[in-house]
Amino acid sequence: MITDKKADLSGPGIGNYEELAKILPNNYQSLLDPRQTQEALFAAKAYVEENLCRELNLKMVTVPLIVDRDSGVNDMLDRDGSRTPIEFHIANDHGKNPIDAQIVQAATKWKRVALKQFGFAAGEGLCTDMRAVRKDYFLDHDHSAYVDQWDWEQVMTEEQRNLDYLTTVVRKIWRVLKGAENHVQELFPQLRTERYSDLPEELTFFHAEEILERYPDLPRKARETAILQEYPAIFIYGIGWPLSDGYPHEMRAADYDDWVTETRSAKGKPVHGLNGDILVWNPVTQRRHELSSMGIRVNAETLHKQLEISSQLDFLRLPYHQAIINSEIPLSIGGGIGQSRTYMSLLKKAHIGEVSVTVWPEILKRICRERNIHVLD
Repeated sequence: MITDKKADLSGPGIGNYEELAKILPNNYQSLLDPRQTQEALFAAKAYVEENLCRELNLKMVTVPLIVDRDSGVNDMLDRDGSRTPIEFHIANDHGKNPIDAQIVQAATKWKRVALKQFGFAAGEGLCTDMRAVRKDYFLDHDHSAYVDQWDWEQVMTEEQRNLDYLTTVVRKIWRVLKGAENHVQELFPQLRTERYSDLPEELTFFHAEEILERYPDLPRKARETAILQEYPAIFIYGIGWPLSDGYPHEMRAADYDDWVTETRSAKGKPVHGLNGDILVWNPVTQRRHELSSMGIRVNAETLHKQLEISSQLDFLRLPYHQAIINSEIPLSIGGGIGQSRTYMSLLKKAHIGEVSVTVWPEILKRICRERNIHVLD
């Protein structure tokens, strides 16, 4: 079981198509046809963007698809080096002024720099319609090489760097997501069905350590699956710090979310982490379904600690990391909400390819055809 726990820490996805074939529903019938699906998801998109900006006092801004490799602003996603960005060389000016560029994996770090660029003050922030490529994902029912997110970031004060503020922000985000579900169901009443449950009105909050206490012998994804069957929408605090079994709930990069700060659980036990994930139960696939990852970002002290723990102190030479150490960019809280993942949940879909156009291997498309799942090409 220890081997299973270790293997469960970073790489997303199911892992092979034999297993994927077992979990996709056999008697699936989409509640919306492909054209209705597009109408519904764009209605949800507009609702989320408008209301997320209103709830968190954000402004929509443009976001890069590519960044300078040497800037340090690309998101490495984890700290074990298993997921690396696509890189390419721009010769430019006949090779006299070249740039080595990367396609973003997420805009996590860029957003924090952008807060300063756009002049946002405490309590203000930005939201982006982010697109990225993650080439190292296993392509299954809810993981794609093409990633779309509402990547958002808000300036905060030192006094707000606590679980209470994180919780307040999470509840506002959940209000937006639940509101989006109500909105699309008003437009498409067939989405209200006894066959598939709706999202609950409220989230239930757990620390990762509390979930481990409930299921000490299960690896992380199995723990999430188990608890979601009892509580179908949860927020898990504290992702990145090693738990009592010696493993973190999941790997987190060392240079964006703060997972080292000590806090207290609901029972008063000392725990760590000012970050977390929103997960829901997908009644179509009967599986765990992650919608969002977010957190209070590192300050100079916690950045150094986390880089030291991760044996990545060499990152301190990069411009982004120097800006944090020298307090040149604001303290912030931020996260990413998966757009296609959200559409899957709101529109009761079995596969992310029903709401997102990207590349899929023929074996996956065949499995989907056999189950009446219309994957977009």
